[in-house]
Amino acid sequence: MAPLLEVRDLHTHFVTKAGTVKAVNGVSFTLEAGKVLGIVGESGSGKSTLALSLVNLAPYPGEVVSGQVLLNGRDLMQASEAELQQVRGKEIAIVLQDANAALNPTIRIDNQMTEALQGHLGVGKKQAEATCIQLLSDMGLPDPKEMMKRYPYQISGGQAQRVMLAMALAMEPTVLVADEPTANLDVTIQAEILMRLRGIQRERNMAILYITHDLGVVGRVADEVAVIYGGTIMEQTTANNLFRKPTHPYTYALMQSLPRIDVKQQILTSIPGTPPDMLDLPDECPFLPRCSKTLAKCRTSLRPPLEEVFPQHKVACFNPMDPDGELGR
Repeated sequence: MAPLLEVRDLHTHFVTKAGTVKAVNGVSFTLEAGKVLGIVGESGSGKSTLALSLVNLAPYPGEVVSGQVLLNGRDLMQASEAELQQVRGKEIAIVLQDANAALNPTIRIDNQMTEALQGHLGVGKKQAEATCIQLLSDMGLPDPKEMMKRYPYQISGGQAQRVMLAMALAMEPTVLVADEPTANLDVTIQAEILMRLRGIQRERNMAILYITHDLGVVGRVADEVAVIYGGTIMEQTTANNLFRKPTHPYTYALMQSLPRIDVKQQILTSIPGTPPDMLDLPDECPFLPRCSKTLAKCRTSLRPPLEEVFPQHKVACFNPMDPDGELGR
């Protein structure tokens, strides 16, 4: 099956007086219809910039300097601004991390939700309102008609997140990019929103790029996971493989720092050092200064490519972990 979305060697840079920030540094992945790809990484690893770069919306002075974003085989990086306006929201919808900041505090929710439907699909106001009310109900909001009449400052953070998800789903996009859509929410509310989102995704056979720093959320919603660090994908595999046998030293170190309910006596370990300075990032592995498995090759070679080391399991490392003794390195 041909991928719905294919990203090839994407680079997004921010040119500043102090130097060039390589926020997205050679990211490649594919996403099929009906699948959920989780993008996991620390704060500052390039996750949000990657999401915005997919539709060429990296904030100034950010710019996609090279790479391709293929949607059904069409390269969005070669599309005009007018063409991208038709793609944004209708074919690729993005849910931003801070829902309260994304909603306009001076405009009622009904006007904000129906505007996109009327502009992109040309439907009447009553039809647009009916669609939005149904979506708010699908997201579990009580009394959606009353919710439509409120301003963003009159609703809670959890309600704002649901409104943003409903807005993104209104035009039935083929790809949904969800950037931390349940961040800072109570775990019970988080679980409910994820369950409803997964249900709508299955009904529509929609592809979701789910961006988060929470491995627990990834294990709940994602079919496949890409671990990003320093603007680069370090490991990509199925969610089951990632938790069963993390193979990149960075992923392995992350797992060792997480508490597990199935282990009675567990010693949690932290990753030494600090995340890389993205300003004028060198072309070597970004995890090199913090890695416990460094080889001479790591210090003298360019960044390792993302290669398959097990079936459906890619790793960008010259000396990966060997959980099953099968690598032969």
